[in-house]
Amino acid sequence: MPRKYNTQKKLKVKKGDQVEVIAGNDKGKRGRVLFVYPKRERVLVEGINMRTHHEKPSQENPQGGRLKKEGAVHISNLMVIDPTTDEPTRIGRKRIEEEGGGRWVRYAKTSGEIIDK
Repeated sequence: MPRKYNTQKKLKVKKGDQVEVIAGNDKGKRGRVLFVYPKRERVLVEGINMRTHHEKPSQENPQGGRLKKEGAVHISNLMVIDPTTDEPTRIGRKRIEEEGGGRWVRYAKTSGEIIDK
């Protein structure tokens, strides 16, 4: 049954995560997530999928010219880096109970280490 109220996708990747590219031209490269687009299921990763962007001269950039910018990468082409083993891992979600209620956290499937502190 599809979601009725909270229809936003639950993604495995968050801003600030270290990720490794597992498919595409930049396969094997690592970077930090700069921005997440949940509806498009894409993310911007620092130094990955660099595109040439032509800019007109402006006050900030009087020379203008060709600038390199990151392009969005689909989430299926990325894996989060496990902080303990420094290897790519799959991500799971589990609920931990705390005083005053519980919360959902992400954890690494390989080591079982909690990623969200």
